[in-house]
Amino acid sequence: MEKKLYRSAVDKKLAGVCGGLAEYFGVDATIVCIAWIVFMFMDGAGILLYLIMMLVMPQRPA
Repeated sequence: MEKKLYRSAVDKKLAGVCGGLAEYFGVDATIVCIAWIVFMFMDGAGILLYLIMMLVMPQRPA
């Protein structure tokens, strides 16, 4: 079975990007969100990357 990266429709805080990454890698979404927040404070590129991923990643089909 081929894994695909989607924004999560179930586990979403803002747009489902962190939830989708967590589902793809098989980890808890809270860990991904905390890591993303730390990454944003380190150099600020996390905000831009999140917005790009929000636009590029498709929503999980129903």
